[in-house]
Amino acid sequence: MTRLPLLIDTDPGVDDALAILMAHAHTDVAALTVAAGNVGLGHTVRNARTLVDLIGATTPVFAGCPSPLVRAPEEDAAFVHGADGFGDVGFPEPRHRAEAEHAALALIRLTREHPGELTLVALGPLTNLALAVRLDPSLPERVKRLVIMGGAVTGRGNTGKVPAEFNIGFDPEAAHVVFEAFPLFDLVDWEATVRHAFPDALYDGWVAADDARARFFGQIFATARRFNAKHEREGFIAADALAMAVALDPGIVTRAETRHVAIELDGRLTRGATVVDWQDRLGGRPNARIVLEVDQARFGEMIRQALGA
Repeated sequence: MTRLPLLIDTDPGVDDALAILMAHAHTDVAALTVAAGNVGLGHTVRNARTLVDLIGATTPVFAGCPSPLVRAPEEDAAFVHGADGFGDVGFPEPRHRAEAEHAALALIRLTREHPGELTLVALGPLTNLALAVRLDPSLPERVKRLVIMGGAVTGRGNTGKVPAEFNIGFDPEAAHVVFEAFPLFDLVDWEATVRHAFPDALYDGWVAADDARARFFGQIFATARRFNAKHEREGFIAADALAMAVALDPGIVTRAETRHVAIELDGRLTRGATVVDWQDRLGGRPNARIVLEVDQARFGEMIRQALGA
């Protein structure tokens, strides 16, 4: 696997945590830019700092947008991730400090300093990236590759609105800005992550490893695991980790389709839906390479290594 520098926009979040551990295990991370999403910004920034401490890294953390661009959020994901986003374990205050620069400005600056070099991995709502694009419309030209975890391409979402997935549904306007601005990006949707869940026994083996990362993740995932079991979500669903696997190893993708994808902004029942023009009826520019299948064994091996198992 070729090492490539990553820029990670995130809202940690349990599944974000695993993806960030994967990134640091396999490559170089230029920065973590952080938005509200799974929980409020104070928690997501603190969680990012906690992860940097755990890994023993010096990755800069930039706090970004505390709310969506336009409307107040209809829901967060504290009922899955815990009120603090990390399973309410009660970790001590992290030593690593956040930078003073706003996340959107950091995205602009870092892509200017490293034009054509950075792979941008968007693991949360797209608020920071949308703001950066509005401030600097040339930003997409400087990003080597964009991988987005978001959407539900056939309407089987995971929010209170049936078609919507959480990251897109949290800030549909931001998603609209980003989907329109980037000429082509990889889209790893919620439905793909459900198809690529791992057996519980395999997950149990990973977190039983004698490694601080495995112990940490086993702690923070306990709340989400109980939620999944109660709601009949089978196996270990590693949503953001799948997007990270695609970012780290593009060859892991075994089936994908490139289509035009747009965001529904106004529907009473469908706001936040990712609308895919599967049959090329609308004449839109194909902007998303929708990841449908990956090599599951390679995906699992990347998680195993990230947890030190």
